[in-house]
Amino acid sequence: MLKAKFQWRLTLDLSALSAAAVTKPVRVALLLLAAAVCGAPAAAEDILPPVVVYAPSPCLACIDWADHLRKAGFEVSIEETLIANMPKLKRWLNVPAELESVHTAKVGNYFVEGHVPAEDIKLLLREKPRARGLAVPGLPRGAPGREVSNPFCETACTILDNASQEREVRREAYNTLLVGPDGKASVFARH
Repeated sequence: MLKAKFQWRLTLDLSALSAAAVTKPVRVALLLLAAAVCGAPAAAEDILPPVVVYAPSPCLACIDWADHLRKAGFEVSIEETLIANMPKLKRWLNVPAELESVHTAKVGNYFVEGHVPAEDIKLLLREKPRARGLAVPGLPRGAPGREVSNPFCETACTILDNASQEREVRREAYNTLLVGPDGKASVFARH
């Protein structure tokens, strides 16, 4: 089966009409019509900035989290970072020590620490609060990238359960925290 891709283009040339003949409401109506026919371009706020994830290797849960962001429309790159260099990176991004997790990401002017859901990141980018970033401290089971995992895995790996050799969903309540400019955290979302 052949698939064809068509692109429609509508050009409005209002220069032939006198300024008196085309009033402002008519111009606005014509522009709206052209946008509806041709498809309006995406609004600037709909464009998601790229995400850079800094994670130690191997960290399969970090990769799973990056995939969660990709599925939500983010462009994600992963920078393998030595475990010994992670504390320095977190200090550089102003992540409070008490809120640390395994991986850290940078999106726009914010840090994202740990397994923060994509919808929380999108909300942060829409609202643009004065803040350092978002954090989900530790490794809560059920957070994106931690839906099926072994709670004893020290590097946050998503692995098969050793007892049954089958994946088992494990879930616990957790909060996404907003870290203000002063480093103080408040609950941004509950999961």
